[in-house]
Amino acid sequence: MVRVRDQSHLSAGGNIDLEQWLQKLPCSFSEIEASRLLRACAMAQDALHAPGVDSGDWAVESNCFSAGLEIALILAELRVGSDCLLAGILYRAVREQRLSREQVAQEFGAAVARMIDGVARMAAISELRPRDDRPVLGQAQAQKDNIRKMLVALVDDVRVALIKLAERTCAIRAVKNDEQRRLVVAREVFDVYAPLAHRLGIGHLKWELEDLSFRYAYSDAYRKIARLLDGKRVERDQFINRVKSELTAALRNAGLEVEIDGRSKHIYSIWRKMQRKGIGFSQVYDIRAIRILVQDVRDCYATLGLVHGLWRNIPHEFDDYIANPKENGYRSLHTAVV
Repeated sequence: MVRVRDQSHLSAGGNIDLEQWLQKLPCSFSEIEASRLLRACAMAQDALHAPGVDSGDWAVESNCFSAGLEIALILAELRVGSDCLLAGILYRAVREQRLSREQVAQEFGAAVARMIDGVARMAAISELRPRDDRPVLGQAQAQKDNIRKMLVALVDDVRVALIKLAERTCAIRAVKNDEQRRLVVAREVFDVYAPLAHRLGIGHLKWELEDLSFRYAYSDAYRKIARLLDGKRVERDQFINRVKSELTAALRNAGLEVEIDGRSKHIYSIWRKMQRKGIGFSQVYDIRAIRILVQDVRDCYATLGLVHGLWRNIPHEFDDYIANPKENGYRSLHTAVV
């Protein structure tokens, strides 16, 4: 999954227009909130010149200021409040000891400082994971599972987990040209943070974390599937648009209020399904998928019946996650049709 990020707040010389950056965030703020956010940005920018320590797993060209802005952008897409954005902007400067927790608390309040403390504790626990993937009587996998459970139990404020997920997303983006560090970051993200994003139901971050981790850890398999997908990209997009139009008309004629969107299955998910089921690429039936959002449970089953009336369903490719919800509360009906 490739995400193109808006860089219009950068000048030709690479300088950042903070006012423009703030306006680009996908949410609105009061004058007081906007002023606090700009003060936090200035504080992180000033911290660049303070003595500190290397963060350990970011690319050289990344710094605590630019990373803070990117973290805040990811958080803004999740529609968190301004305090969470403040903690995201300042977290890396505190982690690198260029700012103190006391400075943050004095300027922005104890709640922001507590969130930064929580993110730091999550980082410390995630570093306990096994560095060698070779299991000894299942111990490596069990230790990874325990770390995930510890992280979930540790977080009493979900905003802390969101900041850490945003920070790890920025970290794995930043190390793409650093061969030595990217495998270490990829394994941590793969083992701990992609599953955490799944548990919290944040699909778009889960997909990006999985795909980037897979790309760095299993580059040959990633490239093979990417080539197969690239050759059919235009065809897939046209197909999805055609099905969306046909479904929208049919469902609205049936009196159902719906929202429909489409997507192509991300690369790691395709590979995992091929491995799990022992099948080839051509046998992965949900590479192209449509999601239909309806008003209530009754409409879910009515929509399923209508879809099966339009197209022939594939046996053994139906799952009822309404009767049997997933652990993270996800409820939906899945089917595959020809």
